[in-house]
Amino acid sequence: MPSRRHILTGAAVAAGAAALPATAAYAAPADLFPLGVASGDPLPDGVILWTRLLADGKLPNRRLDVEWQVADDERFRRIVRSGRVAARPELAHSVHVDVRGLQPGREYFYRFRALGRISPVGRTKTTARDTNRLRFGIVNCQDFQNGYWPAYWGLAAEDLDVVLHLGDYIYEYDPSSRFADRNHTTPQTPGLDQLVTLDDYRARHAQYKTDPALQAAHAAFPWIVTWDDHETENNYASLIDEIDDTGASHQDAQQFARQRAAAYQAYYEHMPIRADLRPGSADLRIFRRFDFGRLLRLNVLDTRQYRTDQPGGFPGDFGLATAGAANTAGTLTGVDQERWLLGGLDHSPARWNVIAQQVMMSPIQFPNPTGGVPPIIANLDQWDGYAPQRTRLLSHLAAARVANPVVLAGDIHSTWFSELLLNDQPVAVEFTATSVSSDFPIAFDVPLKALNPTLNPHVRYFDGSRRGYLRCVVNRSAWHTDVRTVETIDVRESPVTTTASYVVEAGTSRLVTA
Repeated sequence: MPSRRHILTGAAVAAGAAALPATAAYAAPADLFPLGVASGDPLPDGVILWTRLLADGKLPNRRLDVEWQVADDERFRRIVRSGRVAARPELAHSVHVDVRGLQPGREYFYRFRALGRISPVGRTKTTARDTNRLRFGIVNCQDFQNGYWPAYWGLAAEDLDVVLHLGDYIYEYDPSSRFADRNHTTPQTPGLDQLVTLDDYRARHAQYKTDPALQAAHAAFPWIVTWDDHETENNYASLIDEIDDTGASHQDAQQFARQRAAAYQAYYEHMPIRADLRPGSADLRIFRRFDFGRLLRLNVLDTRQYRTDQPGGFPGDFGLATAGAANTAGTLTGVDQERWLLGGLDHSPARWNVIAQQVMMSPIQFPNPTGGVPPIIANLDQWDGYAPQRTRLLSHLAAARVANPVVLAGDIHSTWFSELLLNDQPVAVEFTATSVSSDFPIAFDVPLKALNPTLNPHVRYFDGSRRGYLRCVVNRSAWHTDVRTVETIDVRESPVTTTASYVVEAGTSRLVTA
């Protein structure tokens, strides 16, 4: 087992030894923290701490006091911050503590206590006000039913400052897995192949959070998360339902707003995120910005909540690239978020300026899987469906001379490293991370590898055959990205290896093999 897992397990045992008796009014179960603990949205002086109280039996339908502690050491001999917060039943007894008054660039340990029970211990880290090196992981797309998550054991053993999750944390589909212990929870209305109610989404998030590998990765580092589509529903756009939904699965805008409100609330309840939730609202702002000293500025986008519909009306949103090129009124971000992004880029003091978002920005031509006409198609759910906005953004990066722009993406369950071109000149690079477990059609792996030099010459690396994550190390002179992949997701644990490494020298926007 990874050494970091031993450290965290030992800390949890030490913490548990100090447990207090349960209150007489309610006999607390042995484990009130089966979903683990997490931290996120780190700042120089603070971080969000998260947990959710859950029991096999029903928790009391009332506010429960939860104590929290932050210490310099994993045995909590030097406690630096502590307090008490209410876990409310209307938020599924989830807890978000925005701890402040911490020191920048420091490692801390944290835990919770409720009803005489003590949580596992988590490790977190604040951002540095001045740093010359940043190490982080990039993950996304973790379909519980498609296999296990050995990539998360590998991630938990890395030496990182932070982890970025770019979406598809849960999947909404009905139970159907080749693994007996990986079937999804059953929603209130089976057969729709989607979740609808708040209870549906809560149960699915809780199921995903029970995975021990995911818990270990959350306990090891602070995370910065954003959603994509499957946290609500496949390929939705604003309040527009998935194009392929018919019959009982199809929802009008009013119905979909209720579903989205449930999805967004459950997401908030299960993520270590700094956000202003209004229960019952279909709106929740999660686009936000983080500065890692003057080394790196991270702009985290939401390309689902504010986007216009995918153009063309094609089944599955795969169709002619010309539909995306003609989509002059289309937007992935909405006007306000686009303005916010450009302002953050224009006034950035950072050496590297990062746009962390969900779908590939690189223009990609795919061979038609049917072999029919047209022979070449595009994924119009990606930026290819919103080509005028992409051109507008790339033109702004060039005209404003934004320092070392880097785009991060996920969604497509495969690894792509590309140069983003404007008038045949690179103005940014893009790293698209493969999935943790979600499937990429293996039949298209070899054809794409053969055709990319002709169809997509700006792509420097592609692999659709392996699952895993990206590991990035950034300093003032260069950005280094390793592709970290596992042999199989058919078992809970599988060795993690580096299958490719690329470097971007500062000032070049060009990818070269390391």
